[in-house]
Amino acid sequence: MSNVRVITEDTQFNPELSNAGTRLVVADYYAVWCGPCRQIAPKFAELSTVFPKALFLKIDVDQCPETAQAQGVTAMPTFIFYRNRVKIDMLRGADPAALEEKIRKWYSEDEEDGEGDTRVKGHMDLSSFVSKAECECLNESDEHPFTHALASKGGFLESDCDEQLIMNIGFSQAMKIHSLRLEAPADKGPKTVKIFIISSHGLWTLTRQTVWHRCSKFDLTPDDLKEGSMIPLKFVKFQNVQSITLFVRDNQGGTETTQIDYVGFLGSPVSTTNMGEFKRVAGKKGESH
Repeated sequence: MSNVRVITEDTQFNPELSNAGTRLVVADYYAVWCGPCRQIAPKFAELSTVFPKALFLKIDVDQCPETAQAQGVTAMPTFIFYRNRVKIDMLRGADPAALEEKIRKWYSEDEEDGEGDTRVKGHMDLSSFVSKAECECLNESDEHPFTHALASKGGFLESDCDEQLIMNIGFSQAMKIHSLRLEAPADKGPKTVKIFIISSHGLWTLTRQTVWHRCSKFDLTPDDLKEGSMIPLKFVKFQNVQSITLFVRDNQGGTETTQIDYVGFLGSPVSTTNMGEFKRVAGKKGESH
């Protein structure tokens, strides 16, 4: 049995997105007269059972013209992916393999485990918004680079020459950051951590003219580094963050190198989808254009 909800009116769309919270939403924009739409419909229904923690929506573009126009739908079928009311990806065309690949890309580990992080209402894990191409680290070891710590259980980051690390994390869009998550061993995990917002684009472009805005400093304990722990930030200072820099000065046990198993953030995108802000472009409800 499929797990698909059918949207028949424009007014139903925004409540569905809001109620989904941090769950992945996969929306199929289709038309009843569209042959490719009919061909891929069984696969869409099948995928809704394969990924049961995601919300699957079918939206008839003729019944919901305002929604389709506002979301930039110009051809059918179009699949749009949302999380926390934010559009995070899009796929045009009836390609079953590409559709499944997109869903797997955005279907988070927390959803697979059935344990989405809801400890901070209105915020979510930001790992799916991290732009790995804009993530850099100074003093990382060749064997255990920064990329290993950007995914849970993906290995670990280890410093190279000494215990210090400078990490820059870039996001695909502006974020409001609520909390930092650092998972690390009790003896080799970071101790003194400073957080900066810098004016330059990347660590390799730093100059003497670079402006460093230090936002927070933390003296962490081993308990702060346990799996699932959160380090709350001063939320007012992190309201529009495109990239963030962490400086690790030392570690818990005074060891030669520092190890970090996971670096993550909880927060929410600055831009969200709000149907209340959409305006009818032309004609009346029910008219085709």
